[in-house]
Amino acid sequence: MNSAPAAAEPAARINLLDLDRPGLEGFFREIGEKPFRAGQVLQWIHQRGVGDFDAMTNLSKALREALRERAVIRPPEVVLAQQSADGTRKWLMQVDPTNRIETVFIPEPGRGTLCISSQAGCALACSFCSTARQGYSRNLSVAEIVGQLWVARRELGDQGRITNVVLMGMGEPLLNFDAVVAATHLMMDDFAYGLSKRRVTLSTSGIVPALDRLGEVTEVSLAVSLHAPNDELRNELVPVNRKYPLRELIEACKRYVGRENRRKVTFEYVMLDGVNDTPAHARALVRLLSHVPSKVNLIPFNPFPNTDYRCSTPEAIERFTQILHQAGLIATRRKTRGGDIDAACGQLVGEVRARSRSHLRLHPAGP
Repeated sequence: MNSAPAAAEPAARINLLDLDRPGLEGFFREIGEKPFRAGQVLQWIHQRGVGDFDAMTNLSKALREALRERAVIRPPEVVLAQQSADGTRKWLMQVDPTNRIETVFIPEPGRGTLCISSQAGCALACSFCSTARQGYSRNLSVAEIVGQLWVARRELGDQGRITNVVLMGMGEPLLNFDAVVAATHLMMDDFAYGLSKRRVTLSTSGIVPALDRLGEVTEVSLAVSLHAPNDELRNELVPVNRKYPLRELIEACKRYVGRENRRKVTFEYVMLDGVNDTPAHARALVRLLSHVPSKVNLIPFNPFPNTDYRCSTPEAIERFTQILHQAGLIATRRKTRGGDIDAACGQLVGEVRARSRSHLRLHPAGP
């Protein structure tokens, strides 16, 4: 006697947070709907923060039923929320059973900046960064990247408005190229978050081929983790410099801002006592950036356990700043925020399961 055939496994439902507008238009075509539905659903999901298809009242009942069968809206799960004495907020989010990431909201008069992660962990091993010590686990999906913004808006409610997004959290964004670009497109889409290109900033340690590719597909603002004015020191602090040295990185930055008359590049420079903070370092930095439309963001080092680095003294930072100013460079000092909850720059660690870095290859499309 022949046994009855096994029932077909239901197809996995697609997470609509993973889709930018072109992707969502394609999804609706596949299910026999008009592409304009993408704009409607983007507004429900991203502008109104709706995660329930039944609440999307301008969609037909049949379409809502089809969405329930084929799709989900699944953001990362908040497992811990903390608030600093200075108002900074940090969320620890679960992205899978073994990986967690961190997201930080920094409120300031007239603006609110959300710092989001692009990878679980980081493979670049910058010596002054706590995240680097956790190792690298994996890239985040579009849903896990833009989902941090989705979650933060819901968590904040009326307590804070997000006006700026910076990809300066855990990971190197340009090693997760496709997902990061799609996520930034959603951030700037008028049917989603509607942020201007001046209010979405991508920070990179300098993956030169991916930086050139980035200039072809987006106009987000660019920040570069520089931290040293010469190759010898930067090789020590930012090891990716051995693959893409300063000369190549600076030329790539010029190409990026040269496209369509973009704004200045922001160069981030962590201030390390006795390491990179002398007047000689400042003068070398002036020479390095003399022909780049740029501004310099000086970041007091934020300590973490078992580090040998110390923050430069206020006097050293002031002296460094004055040398840059006298040479005509725009230089600002970043105010440390959220240090009491380990939410300051360089302190994000999450709880990731580190894997070997040996599998990672530094190429434009990411690992």
